[in-house]
Amino acid sequence: MANKYDIQNSDVVDREEISTPFIMTEKVGDHKVVGNKGESLWMVLLSTFVAVCGSFEFGCVIGYSAPTQSGITRDLDLSLSEYSVFGSTATIGAMIGAATSGRIADFLGRKEAMRVSSVICLAGWLAVYFAKGTVSLDIGRLSTGYGMGLVSYVVPVFISEIAPKNLRGGLATLNQLMIVCGVSITLIIGTFISWRALTLIGIVPCFFLFFGLFLIPESPRWLAKVGRWKDFEVALRKLRGKDADISAEAEEIQDYIETLRHLPKAKMLDLFQRRYLLSLIIGLGLMLIQQFGGINGICFYVSHVFESAGVPPNVGTIIYACLQVPITGLGAFLMDRAGRRLLLFVSSSGLVIGCLLVGTSFFLKVVIYLSSIMNSCTVVNTLLIALRSLV
Repeated sequence: MANKYDIQNSDVVDREEISTPFIMTEKVGDHKVVGNKGESLWMVLLSTFVAVCGSFEFGCVIGYSAPTQSGITRDLDLSLSEYSVFGSTATIGAMIGAATSGRIADFLGRKEAMRVSSVICLAGWLAVYFAKGTVSLDIGRLSTGYGMGLVSYVVPVFISEIAPKNLRGGLATLNQLMIVCGVSITLIIGTFISWRALTLIGIVPCFFLFFGLFLIPESPRWLAKVGRWKDFEVALRKLRGKDADISAEAEEIQDYIETLRHLPKAKMLDLFQRRYLLSLIIGLGLMLIQQFGGINGICFYVSHVFESAGVPPNVGTIIYACLQVPITGLGAFLMDRAGRRLLLFVSSSGLVIGCLLVGTSFFLKVVIYLSSIMNSCTVVNTLLIALRSLV
C-alpha cells in the first residue's frame, strides 16, 4: 500500500514519514532482507502479565464460593437456598458484564475497560468482606461477577492485539491458564483460612491489575481504530522495542483498519443468513453445551458435593484444584499440535464418563437411602403385626 488516509483532513497523504525511518535492510548476496533489529519482548510480556491478573481475578471469583459455604452459612445464619442465591449471583453479573464488555472496550479502550473491571471487583470484594447480611453479600458477589464478565472479553482481545504473530497463540493460552490457577489457588487457600480473609486474596490481583495498567501501553489496534495515529505509533514502538522496525506491522494494521472502515456496517440479523447458519449453530452449540455440562455448578459447590458423596471436603477440593492446572497446561500445549477437533472429542468423552460416574454414584446413594427406609418400614410393620397378634 503506497498511501494512507489522514484522519483529520480525510486526504490521502504520503506514507514515507512512517515507513522510511523504521525499515532496516541488509544485503545478503544479491537480495535485500528486511530485519527486525532491536526488537524487544519485555514490554509485551509485562503487558500480558498485567492483563492476565484480570484472568486470575476471574478464577478467584469462580473459586470463592466452594470453600466458604460452611463458614458463610454459619456466621451469617444463611439457609441453603440463600447461599445458593449468593453463589449463582456471580453468573448473573458475568452475563451482564459480558453483554456490555464489547461496547465498553470499544468506547473506553482495552486498558480503561480492564481498569473499570478492577475497580468494580475491588468494590465487590469489600462488600463481601464487610457483609453482615444477604443484601451486602449478594451485591458484592454481583459486582465481582460483573467484573469477571468484563475481563472475560477484554483480556484475550488485548493480548491478541499486542502480541507479535509468532507469540500470539501461546500468550493467548495464558488467559485460560491463569483463570484455572486463580480457581485452584482460591480453592486450596480457602480450605485453611476464613471466608473474610479469603476475600483479601481476591483483592490482590485487583491491585496488580489497576496499578499495572499505568505501566503498559494501550492496544495499538484500538488506537488506530479510533484514529489516534500518533499514540498508535508510540504504543507500537513501546511494545516492539526502541530500535525495532515497526513499519511493516504499522502498515498492516493501518491497512486492516481502513479495510474495516470501508466495509458495510454489519447487523446482528446478518448472522442468521443461510450461509452463516451452520457456523453459528456449531459455534453457539459448543459454548452452550460446554456450560450445560454443569462445570460452574460443580466448581461453585465442589466442597459440598464431595461432602455429600462421603469424601472429606478439604481433601476432595484440594485434589480437584490440583488437577485443573496441569490438565489445562497440557491442553494448551497440545492445542496446536493435536488439533482442536481431537481435543474436543477427548475432553467431551471424559466429561461424559465423569458425569455418568457422578450421576450414578448419587443415584445409588438415593437408592440405598430409600431401600433403608423401606426396610425400616417393613420391620415396623412386622412389629405391629406381632403386637396385634399378642393383643
